[in-house]
This record gives sequence, C-alpha cells and structure tokens, in this order.
Amino acid sequence: MDLRKLDLEENRRRMRNGQLYFSFAPDLIADRKRCSHACKAFNAAGDVPRRRLIELFQAIQNDKTPLPPPAPTPEEDEDLLANYVWCDGPIKMDYGYNVKFGENVYVNSNSTWIDSSPITVGARTLIGPNCSFYSGNHPTDSRVRNGTYGPEDGAPITIGEDCWLGGNCIVLPGVTIGRGSTIGAGTVVTKDIPPNVVAVGNPARILREVTPMPADQLPPGCNP
Repeated sequence: MDLRKLDLEENRRRMRNGQLYFSFAPDLIADRKRCSHACKAFNAAGDVPRRRLIELFQAIQNDKTPLPPPAPTPEEDEDLLANYVWCDGPIKMDYGYNVKFGENVYVNSNSTWIDSSPITVGARTLIGPNCSFYSGNHPTDSRVRNGTYGPEDGAPITIGEDCWLGGNCIVLPGVTIGRGSTIGAGTVVTKDIPPNVVAVGNPARILREVTPMPADQLPPGCNP
C-alpha cells in the first residue's frame, strides 16, 4: 500500500488510530502550519491578561469553546479562570488539537508536544521545564522509514491526575503514568508507570512508593 495515495480522511483516521499514515499529506501539513503560527503568537504574547493567554492557548489547540463572560475586575476574572491550564512559553506542539488537559494543570517553559496521537494530562498535574512528550513514532527499518516519503505511526500518552514531572523529562509513545506519581528530573519514560510511585532514570525505574502525609499534617487547601 502506498500511503501517499491514501484518501485524506482515511489517512487522518489512521493517524488518530496509531496506524501507519503519511504525515506529509497536504491537510496535515496545513494543520501543523496553523498550530505553528498559533504557538508563535502565544510565545510572543508578553505581559498580557490571563484571559488573553488562555485565548491564545486555545488557538494552539484549535479549541473554539467560548470562555465565560469577563468578571467585573481583573482579579475576579483571574479567579474565574483559575482552573484553565497555566502554561509558560515557549511551547511547541505539532497539531495542538490532540492534546487535552484537565483542570488546574501547570506547564513550565520549553515544553514540546509531538501529538500525532492523543496526549492526555490529568487534573492538577505539574510539568517542569524542558519536558517533551513524543506520541509519534517512525519505523526502525530504514527502507520503510524512507525520509519524508515514508510512513509514521504512534500511540497515545496518558498522564494521570495529580502527577509531577520534573524538568527535562521525556515521555515516549504508548506510555501511561498513573495518578499521583512523581517523575524525577531528566527521566526518560519508555514504559507505563503505576500510580503513586517515584520513578527516575533512563530508562525510568521505580525508586519507591509515595508516602502519604498524615491527614493531620496536611496544609490548608490540599486536594483530599
């Protein structure tokens, strides 16, 4: 099968499903250009109100969901929008529309999202600087890989709620990180990580389980 001759919608369906597809199809090139322009606009925004940053971030994701009407004061408006994703630029995404965030997620600077397959980040997860998420993949057989004429595939990445990824982490295709886990700085995650553990290293290995803080020592405002 010559994937370059596939119907565009079938090619896109194969991309979503993690099957071999042709990434240099005209519509996918256009999608990446749209996302690239949106990333550049977000990264160049400077010191603008939170509402404007969220609008620019939604443009990266091609998300046309309207925000709630503005609150009477800037402070009240920030409170109103508190659960939307917080992201420090610069950020780089391939498509944007394949990345989904839960409430109250924080993404530090210089993150990279290769989102040919879906990437999901659960609520209250913190992502350190220089983290990369690679849901796309290439064949290891160079005859099949064939430069820009060859196919790609991929597999979804799922990061559970209440996780923390330190700086310079890399997450590879098909990985699930369980709820409440911490991934140490510089870790390369090649396989699934269970919930409530600390994992470090290249490749990632489980260092220990997370020790819950006693209930009577929890500071105010903690997620129960």
